[in-house]
Amino acid sequence: MRCSKLYLAAALLAAPTVQAGTIHFASDPFAGSNALTTPGRQIVGGELFTPFTIASDVFLFHPAFFAVGSGLTVVNDVIDNVPASGANVIVLQTFDNDADPATPFGAGTAANLIAGRIAVPTPGFFIYFNSGLDLLRLVYSTDLSDETADLKILARLTNLTGQAGRDAMPSFSAANFAVTQVPEPSSLLLMAGAGLLGAGSRVFRRKRPARPAGRQS
Repeated sequence: MRCSKLYLAAALLAAPTVQAGTIHFASDPFAGSNALTTPGRQIVGGELFTPFTIASDVFLFHPAFFAVGSGLTVVNDVIDNVPASGANVIVLQTFDNDADPATPFGAGTAANLIAGRIAVPTPGFFIYFNSGLDLLRLVYSTDLSDETADLKILARLTNLTGQAGRDAMPSFSAANFAVTQVPEPSSLLLMAGAGLLGAGSRVFRRKRPARPAGRQS
């Protein structure tokens, strides 16, 4: 029983998960890679492939695994309007690199443009349009202000493709991004144990023999 409860706790903490309009990221984004110990920028793929409905869906991040504190500040604009500080989620409405228009617009290019604007070390997220894949992607950066910061591609938004995907970008808002807390494994086990004890007491009561008719205590 103890092992099964541990598996339950692990399953509840595993991420990313897609459920009821919420995409929940609650695990180490760089797990299984040597990105954080390798000099220079590393871009880690293996992202989640998922549709995303801007009108109703939410990206939910656990702060134990993403160094963004307890809140998110979203900026949705072209690169020239991204502020030097204060934002840790950027929806980048810029689709190419003016310095080299022939370069495919990927995560590294988008991250470099953002780093050229942000002056304060800031772990955070950005959404950009990948010109090679022709769709939107969600990325985590260990420091949005640093051109050498490691990047983890978190999600590929499979329904936001082509010109329609580009046109949808201004619709993203603060309502699409949130930080959450989930119970620690010990809390999950305590809740599971309490539930089992409660169920056991109910079973015990049901199994007590009925008193003979007419007998009084």
